[in-house]
Amino acid sequence: MRPVRIALLIAALGAVQAHAGVFDDDEARRQIVDLKVKTEARFDQQAKAQLDLASQIQRQVEEIARLRGQIETLTYELETAKKRQQDFYLDLDTRLRKFEASASANATVAPENGANSKPAADPGKETQDYEAALNQFKAGKYKEAAAGFGAFVQKYPDSSLAPNAQYWLGNAWYAQRDCKRAIEAQSVVTTKYADSAKAPDAWLAIATCQQEMGNPTGTRRSLETVLTKYPGTPAADTARERLKKK
Repeated sequence: MRPVRIALLIAALGAVQAHAGVFDDDEARRQIVDLKVKTEARFDQQAKAQLDLASQIQRQVEEIARLRGQIETLTYELETAKKRQQDFYLDLDTRLRKFEASASANATVAPENGANSKPAADPGKETQDYEAALNQFKAGKYKEAAAGFGAFVQKYPDSSLAPNAQYWLGNAWYAQRDCKRAIEAQSVVTTKYADSAKAPDAWLAIATCQQEMGNPTGTRRSLETVLTKYPGTPAADTARERLKKK
């Protein structure tokens, strides 16, 4: 009987170990499945976050491209407007010079015999020198134009073309991105030639430089001066529109 008991005990122990082995395998598989599910869930979250980030980046790239396009368009329109304004002033300048030359010729009176008089300047030479500087400006040779207009106002300070030359001297400096010298030149127009047709435009040019130099107070003061001193002029209309945008 004793050998039978020993055999039964061994069989019972084997059954317990077999059951424990099966239980350990099931637990391990369950843990593996849980780990796999958690890993896949974490991967899905990371993938979704990456997709969201990629989508945001794409939207930002598209927005930057759109803004760049708008900037390029506005820059082109601004340059075109400046070119149109420059052409307009050049054309107006030419017309005014022809009118002034005609009026000057009609008003010329010979001095009385024996009267002391200052030798008259050669109108033809004045016009030639002025035209030479103006053509340099039209050709985009702003450094040469500045030198030409500067020489003109020094040589012919009392010429009817002096206010125009001084005004274009300021524009030549502005075209070279030298706002300090541009303001200095235009200030001569607004003081020495304050009654000339170029004075209100000179104030506008000063306001433009002040704005680019980050001087909003000076810009507003210059524009208001145009309205106060030169009401009813095209420059006053421009100043009024610019003040509305402030």
